[in-house]
Amino acid sequence: MRRMYTGIDIGTYHIKVVIAEPTDESGSLRIVGTGTSTSKGMRHGYIINAKDATKSIKEAVERAERSANVHIKSARVAIGGVGLDEIESEGEISLTQSGGEVTVSDIERVIRDSEQKSASHLMNKKVVHAIPVSYKIDGKEVMGRPHGLRGSKLSVKTLLITSLEQHLQDLIESVEAANIEVEDIMAAPLAASLVSLTKPQKMAGVVLANIGAETVSIVVFENDIPVSVKILPMGSSDITNDIALSLQVPLTEAEQMKKGAITKTDISLKKVEAVVAGRLRDIFGIIDAHLKAIGRQRLLPAGIVITGGGSGLATAKDIAKATMKIPSQLGTLPTSTKTSSADATWAVAFGLCKWGRTTEERDHSGGFADMFGSLAKQIAKALRSLLP
Repeated sequence: MRRMYTGIDIGTYHIKVVIAEPTDESGSLRIVGTGTSTSKGMRHGYIINAKDATKSIKEAVERAERSANVHIKSARVAIGGVGLDEIESEGEISLTQSGGEVTVSDIERVIRDSEQKSASHLMNKKVVHAIPVSYKIDGKEVMGRPHGLRGSKLSVKTLLITSLEQHLQDLIESVEAANIEVEDIMAAPLAASLVSLTKPQKMAGVVLANIGAETVSIVVFENDIPVSVKILPMGSSDITNDIALSLQVPLTEAEQMKKGAITKTDISLKKVEAVVAGRLRDIFGIIDAHLKAIGRQRLLPAGIVITGGGSGLATAKDIAKATMKIPSQLGTLPTSTKTSSADATWAVAFGLCKWGRTTEERDHSGGFADMFGSLAKQIAKALRSLLP
């Protein structure tokens, strides 16, 4: 039986499902099926009507199944929306239990300690990912993982990616009501990064910006480690609204104008481009302000990579470069595909497939895929047990 991986990206305007299979032993994936549907019951990336959301999920899944000629029983799902947030924390433990040598259990304990020390910030929230940013043994920084090293104290700095607990529960409930078991949950920006960024980019320093309809999700990498994840409450629908207000046209017409279709003779392409450029400058200006807040402004050699529906806007790359003063490029999917529709807007869903494949390959290897995979599975299992 062919091994298949399925990813579901539940966005505000569209739900995207990707089915992929390995091409060879190297771990490369090929997209064999895609399905999309118009999102219902969503706002700013989270579910407000579970029944409507489930119906939309079913539609997208069924289309992907027909496209790939397979039946889907389970999938990995992305969590996004304005309820996704980050907390920087620290943990420290004594190594006396293991005789002074750092074990896998010690690494798990020190990460749990960092979560416990942030408990006051976790009211009504769940930690989706606990990402170790750096380790120290007896106050001295460790290059890489500390497994096997010796000392008396192990400390860690972590980046905790959190979501509102209700949003997580609604997500799992809606997907499983569509008869799809949730195998794992991953923050949408991290899922997109798995297929949109190269290792050299992540080592040098890069920000990935996924421009959706009502949110812009960003993840910043340095030394191959995510150091910041942020969801901004704005998106390409704001550009549509700006065009409608500025040029006094209906929203449906404004949406077409945003994509370059001018239907009225009294409105020039130049006017539309000016409105689009104004909002894009706002979006990239806010991303730049976030980089300044975390001490990375104009310090990312690999620049910014743009994905999502907003990446299709003709001037996005140039405006990002001019606004942020760093290199800029549009994201692409590194895959062969049986479908002609798969482009950078499918990055999150395809990234979830890559996540599944990588997790299986690197089980207990300590690689990036093992950083927080089991934690997400535990959350999915725990929340599923609470569902009626």
